[in-house]
Amino acid sequence: MAKPQIRTAVFPVAGRGTRFLPATKASPKEMLPIVDKPLIQYAVEEALMAGARKLVFVTGASKRAIEDHFDTDADLEKLLEEQGKSELASLLRVLPKYASCIYIRQPAPLGLGHAVLCAQPVVGNEPFFVHLADDLIDAGVPCLKQMATAYAQKGGSVLGVEEVPPTDTDKYGIVETRGAPAKISRIHGIVEKPKPANAPSNLAVVGRYVLTPDIFAHLEKIGQGAGGEIQLTDGIARLMKKQAVYAYRFEGKRYDCGSKLGYLQAQVEYGMNHSTLGGPFRKYLMDLLGATQTAAVEPVPVARARRKK
Repeated sequence: MAKPQIRTAVFPVAGRGTRFLPATKASPKEMLPIVDKPLIQYAVEEALMAGARKLVFVTGASKRAIEDHFDTDADLEKLLEEQGKSELASLLRVLPKYASCIYIRQPAPLGLGHAVLCAQPVVGNEPFFVHLADDLIDAGVPCLKQMATAYAQKGGSVLGVEEVPPTDTDKYGIVETRGAPAKISRIHGIVEKPKPANAPSNLAVVGRYVLTPDIFAHLEKIGQGAGGEIQLTDGIARLMKKQAVYAYRFEGKRYDCGSKLGYLQAQVEYGMNHSTLGGPFRKYLMDLLGATQTAAVEPVPVARARRKK
């Protein structure tokens, strides 16, 4: 039997982005740009390329900028057209006409599982994507599209995973699989942010999910878990007792844009590969590297190197 097409993508965007304060005091962390597009736009484009048509944003306080970004600005588009800047005007038309945006307010910061549960009235009884915009994945085939294919093959929920340093397991949901490493593996256990000594593996869930609607019943029952929040990981652990859930080792490079270092890495590498800025930016970096290396090996002036007698 053919599996239903995944038409809905859920974007939990209610977090306050405290690791990027003060930049995120008045602007959502998902609106931080990578070169010339905000993180949330990369997320939406990935979901659209994977077949999503309904885009569900689970928002919180101070997130109005996300709604404004995906709204139309007829006055600005008209002004740009009159100035002969048609190409720039076209960049403002972020969404295709077939896509719809739904905004749901998460009433309290009760965790990722609660954010997903807030989307239930819109998702209904269909499989759906969950995309965390903090995790930017550069891939030839969009990560969610890869996972949609895996879902069509297996029919169960699919979690995007990658190996992380064993010392970092307490930053992720960690899954347990059995047998030799494979592209798609059935998950036999999942733990939220275990200490390295207690982690079943170093295979981490990294912000991409295909979930069956059965997850909602489990999220409604689990109550608050680690950190006083409703953990999506706990809901998935209960779901696994009823149906198979799979780990998918995606193809692509992930940038942890929830951390400052990962964000800077994404800026540099996306800048180097930009269609118009890439060449000049690469030259700048090479010149900068050359100047830095020259400064590092430059001999110390004799007058400063002499010791006082």
